[in-house]
Amino acid sequence: MTVNKISTITYAHELEQRYAAASRRDEFYVKEDVIYFDGNSLGLLSKRAETSLLSVLESWKTHGIDGWMQGERPWFNLSEELGASMAPLIGAEAEEVIVTGSTTSNLHQLLATFFKPAEGRTKILADELNFPTDIYAIQSQLQLHGLDPADHLIQVKSRDGQTLQTEDMIEAMTDDVAVVILSGVLYRSGQVLDMEKVTEAAHARGILVGFDLCHSIGAIPHALDDWNVDYAFWCNYKHLNGGPGATGGIYVNKKHFGTQPGLAGWFGSAKDRQFDMEHTFTPAAGAGALQMGTPNLLSAAPLIGSLELMNEVGMEAIRERSLALTAYLQELIETDLADYEFTVTSPREDAERGGHVFVVHKEAARICKALKANGVIPDFRTPNGIRLAPVALYNTFEEVLETVNILKRIMEEEQYKQFENKREVVA
Repeated sequence: MTVNKISTITYAHELEQRYAAASRRDEFYVKEDVIYFDGNSLGLLSKRAETSLLSVLESWKTHGIDGWMQGERPWFNLSEELGASMAPLIGAEAEEVIVTGSTTSNLHQLLATFFKPAEGRTKILADELNFPTDIYAIQSQLQLHGLDPADHLIQVKSRDGQTLQTEDMIEAMTDDVAVVILSGVLYRSGQVLDMEKVTEAAHARGILVGFDLCHSIGAIPHALDDWNVDYAFWCNYKHLNGGPGATGGIYVNKKHFGTQPGLAGWFGSAKDRQFDMEHTFTPAAGAGALQMGTPNLLSAAPLIGSLELMNEVGMEAIRERSLALTAYLQELIETDLADYEFTVTSPREDAERGGHVFVVHKEAARICKALKANGVIPDFRTPNGIRLAPVALYNTFEEVLETVNILKRIMEEEQYKQFENKREVVA
């Protein structure tokens, strides 16, 4: 039997050498008997993130409350410092980025700040493929304004149930839309939206634009300033490897500096005025004004090391290796698993594909359980989706090949039939 060249370990090793520049596998805690392809849900712990977390704990142990202004890295300005480290990943200036809150709380803050329904403009445009938390937040904000989400939330329809068309998003930008909330990368299919074109079209119609970057930051390069995006929000525990529940992030274009935060809190104060304890709020000059409560130091600390590593490698090198890994995975699935009814729904074009591959199969839940039993950690998405994320920094081309070989064995031996075809509580 003739073996396809791409299905050989020799070819996988050739790819590994070709795209070695962004590999930092030795920097992470990788279990050698496990193939971890779930970094788009929770990235692995790096040694630098561990060190930076322990450093903050040591500062607490050593300095107590004086850790706010003393020690190797005082806590009082840490959110701003991390924002500055994160800014190059999204094409922003340091003062436009702040590390704070969570995906959901940050979206609430941004909508409270920038969604100002007025005569004729009372609707928010999103899409039907968006992650549920964004839709919940949008619905809540509409209700707080006394608006019925059934009438004032527009969700762009998908033609195929997996991807969105730019022209459909633009067509939905009617005169009654006030703001747009879309994802940089769709969480299921991994499609990269044309953020620049969407922003340009929205602004031409007098509409503000914000993006959820949860699945794009750390996976693809961004140029938010060049694209003139109004604002963005994201989590930092996926491709940025900040740890479970890591503190999130907010971007505000500098043209909006001075806008009064919709949800004011004392950590949004100008730093030199915060401890004046006045009852008149004096907001910080940049994105820091959108902070609310005291920073979650222990949830932000791992980002010190994670961002150091990301910026050292650089997004261009990370993106090049990531695209090669996902393209290789797609090609192997479509050739070596052609007999088993798998359908790859992630875009084939590099510019349109994020950092993971989405595969549809009617037995997806059972197959995911069988993969875990064979040492591969995937991600299941209801009702029939398998997300596989070979991460540039710590996964290898050999692991991609081995995963497809395991999938083939699972299907040949019908191992998946040992499991029930429904998701676990946490999927």
